[in-house]
Amino acid sequence: MKTPRRLQLAAIGCGSRTFIYFELAAKQPELYEVTAAADHNAARRAKARALSQNPRFREFEDDAAILAEPRLADIMIIATQDAFHFAHASAALRKGYDLLLEKPISTNLRDVLALEKLAHDLGRKVLVCHVLRYTPFYRRVKQVVASGALGSIVSFEATEGVGAWHQGHSFVRGHWSVMAKSTPMIISKSCHDMDILSWLVDSPCTALGSFGGIMHFKPECAPAGAPARCTDGCPVGDTCLYNAHRYLTDQKRWLDVIYDRAKTATDAEITDWLRTSPWGRCVYRCDNTAVDHQTVNLNFASGVTGSFTMTAFSEGRDLALFGTKGRLFAGERVKRSAGCDIVVESHLTGKPERIMVDEAEGGHGGGDGGLMRALHAEMSKARSADMESSLEKSVESHVMGFAAEEARQTGRAVELAEFRRRHGG
Repeated sequence: MKTPRRLQLAAIGCGSRTFIYFELAAKQPELYEVTAAADHNAARRAKARALSQNPRFREFEDDAAILAEPRLADIMIIATQDAFHFAHASAALRKGYDLLLEKPISTNLRDVLALEKLAHDLGRKVLVCHVLRYTPFYRRVKQVVASGALGSIVSFEATEGVGAWHQGHSFVRGHWSVMAKSTPMIISKSCHDMDILSWLVDSPCTALGSFGGIMHFKPECAPAGAPARCTDGCPVGDTCLYNAHRYLTDQKRWLDVIYDRAKTATDAEITDWLRTSPWGRCVYRCDNTAVDHQTVNLNFASGVTGSFTMTAFSEGRDLALFGTKGRLFAGERVKRSAGCDIVVESHLTGKPERIMVDEAEGGHGGGDGGLMRALHAEMSKARSADMESSLEKSVESHVMGFAAEEARQTGRAVELAEFRRRHGG
């Protein structure tokens, strides 16, 4: 058996995502060598170095410094904030790197399509981190669909429950709260879902409509007397779900991705930080524009129709697929009610088949580990067109997401072919 060639990895941006990928890569030394990283923060660079387990690892203060060097790896991980993805990815492609690119590809569709063209023109491969494709759960759902047990898929219902605290942390107080500074929430949170649904249906989406907005996280929903910051002494702080002081107790794990000293700081230091940090603000008195609920109705070239709902006020993902021979129900609600992950029912017999999916270690339900196991095989293919999850396929999810946001804002259905042409595709 031929020994696979080790692929070298470098990164621009040393945050939680890069740390996960470096750690997973270092556990597979037969496949990967971690060689370099760039970040403004010296402590993060030092952590990246430690995770690399490579004494020859090189550190750089920013993207310009690492890209000024001769090519240091086969694959560059782009894991900076959303607004920088396009510039960093474009520069790395021109330098000769293939990419492992954190989603979203970019914050606007014109740049998404421009990056797709650039990668094609340069003959480079790009794998977008749509990690749900690599979870045991969704791989098992895909197997059921491919087996023919459901017949032809006719329609579906899908839900993503963001979670109330996650919504407040990331999309009200956090990095993705103001769409003009990041991306529409249907992209930043749910391009995963757009990707999964088009993958399961295995047909291009042709048109969609969408509705949604902010129902709860706005000033008129604030409790009486609630101040601008939780640290200012809120009269309902003891019973408020979103009290920022929970970062000191049951929600402390969320500090790891926003506060560099999360594991060493005292409670007093964290409290002082909350007095000025965006994460210390009352969730009802922020500058957030990201929606807290949105529904998308989708039509596919095959004739399949479906609905997707993203809501702050549920937890986890749920899926129902309705086919000509049977139906499938899967996700959090099935697990709570039926004690399994997936239920498949035949229209002929009505007999349910209950499927348990092995629990997977790692983030995103095993998706992070699955992605890093698949990365080597994907990048070893001769052409982007040969990849199971190519950039071209990932672009489809972004076209769907950006079109959904236009449909939400205008109240009109959007034809995706026309929408793509209008944005430079």
